[in-house]
Amino acid sequence: MDTQISSIQSSYSKHWLKFLLWGIALVILGIIAIGATTMTTIISIVFLGTLLLIGGVILVIDAFVFWWKRWSRFLLALVLGILYAIVGVMLINNPVLASLSLTLVLGVFYLVIGVFRIIYSLFARFPKWGWGALSGLVASILGFLILSNWPQSGLFFIGLFVGIDLLFVGWSYIMTSMAARALR
Repeated sequence: MDTQISSIQSSYSKHWLKFLLWGIALVILGIIAIGATTMTTIISIVFLGTLLLIGGVILVIDAFVFWWKRWSRFLLALVLGILYAIVGVMLINNPVLASLSLTLVLGVFYLVIGVFRIIYSLFARFPKWGWGALSGLVASILGFLILSNWPQSGLFFIGLFVGIDLLFVGWSYIMTSMAARALR
């Protein structure tokens, strides 16, 4: 076990500069995404639509190649593939409306899941239950903020979250590179 850990540490220390460069690139992409949240949202929706369209085509091919002898499985795979493809085309053809719809769903989700987290934490009273309640409160506030600013929030919310995620992933790469460099 120790030799495996030292091997991993050795690999990290050899490639610390790569981690640093990847981290800087991801932080820059995160800043760009946050600075252009509407464009990032639209790109994300079109990308998701493209993935769904490709997945739908694969499922339709799968229905004809593998399931054509079993009617019920063939029909299920075919219908799923067609639904995937239709949703993918809808997202690609109208990314603004799709972002508004997805943001509305996310706002409702965060509001509802936050309330359930609070209720669960209050009733379960597990050790440190306050953190679960706080998590629920934050999710509820996030859901409320999304819904209270909807539909305007639909144009920037997804892009903002993509940008924040890229920023934090990049920062973790940078911190990993600093730790790896210290191992040398």
